[in-house]
Amino acid sequence: MNWIAVKVVSGLLVSTAMLGGVGSAQAQAPAQAVEAPAASTISAERLGRLRTQLQRYVDEGRLAGAVVMIQQDGKRVFSEAVGWRDKEARDPMREDTIFRIASQTKALTSVAVMMLMEEGKLLLDDPVGKHLPAWKETTVAVATPEGGYETVPANRPITIRDLLTHTAGISYGSGPAEDAWRDAGLFGWYFANRSEPVSSAVAHMASLPMAAQPGEKFVYGYNTDILGVIVEKLSGKSLQEFLDERLIKPLGMKDTSFYLPREKADRLAVVYEGEGGGLRRAADANAWKAGGHFGQGHYLDGPRVAYSGGAGLLSTAADYSRFLEMMRRGGELDGRRYLSGKSVELMVSNHLGEIGFDPGMGFGLGFSIRTDLGAAGEPGSEGEFGWGGAYHSQYWVDPEERLTVTYMTQLLPAGDIDDHGKLRALIYQAID
Repeated sequence: MNWIAVKVVSGLLVSTAMLGGVGSAQAQAPAQAVEAPAASTISAERLGRLRTQLQRYVDEGRLAGAVVMIQQDGKRVFSEAVGWRDKEARDPMREDTIFRIASQTKALTSVAVMMLMEEGKLLLDDPVGKHLPAWKETTVAVATPEGGYETVPANRPITIRDLLTHTAGISYGSGPAEDAWRDAGLFGWYFANRSEPVSSAVAHMASLPMAAQPGEKFVYGYNTDILGVIVEKLSGKSLQEFLDERLIKPLGMKDTSFYLPREKADRLAVVYEGEGGGLRRAADANAWKAGGHFGQGHYLDGPRVAYSGGAGLLSTAADYSRFLEMMRRGGELDGRRYLSGKSVELMVSNHLGEIGFDPGMGFGLGFSIRTDLGAAGEPGSEGEFGWGGAYHSQYWVDPEERLTVTYMTQLLPAGDIDDHGKLRALIYQAID
């Protein structure tokens, strides 16, 4: 992927290669050196179909509400809030509604790790045990024909690259040794209810048998929570402090945090459960057992001490779109560089090799990567990268079409709604 450095000069987009050195003859060149911004390729009229479809889901009672934000070249071409923030209270969804973004947190934590790499504080092939001593030696659970498992030593140390690519063999507690993980209180992605820091849970994980050998399989799990603890160890700051200082505040993500300021409580979207083609408000006291999700959550009234690098942040569509635009531009936004273009290029390249994943898809350092358009079987572009969150939110960046897409909703479990597929189809049909 080629990233083009640009500067804004008197409101015009100018290639830095054309500007040359400061004060040079090239920099004083006449107007023919100025490149006009690329024209939009998005049809506003055809995007109206997306608005209509989202409203249809609301009218049918399959979706309480959602916010979609689409940018091309960093300019909003579609920004729409539909339905209800709180359906029972008849409080409408707004574009500044705050959502639990769950695994969309992983992208920010992965960028934090790359920032530390650029500062010389770690290497991707460092063993995790170099930075977290409890992880120097790990074990793996191997299923036996009798239905139990035996514990064997890991074939090699788990590395930071393994964590970034989810090839460390670390699940969210599932696998042959699931009972041991459950007994340890480590099952599912949810940390907001915990009265201990994530580092304590991560230290305990190291003693449990993993679900697969390092480097052998894609196993989605606590990998990015472990990376968040490494960020804290090497930076000497909490993950909230590091992300605030290095990403959230500089990017102007004014409504992004691990826990909700009390003055913003009336902007937090309600969580609903998809059930039998309809909706049910997630009860505050209940836990959705399949994923360890607790009703409306502890983001306002919880202990506020566990900063989950894998699934803990709250954000808005506008905030998250700022982050995505920085990534689309190769690590720079509004004249400030967050990562080098080469680091971003590495993050959005497929690292899985022969390791299996979804058809036509690979995985980079924190993002899924579309590698084969036909094999993936849905509209998009090769080189596109993205992911989503447990509450049914989704995002992606399409460098070829110069797009960022942020879709925010709070639906867990989502049931049989097909909104993700239609979101993608109705965006790409609008490209001229």
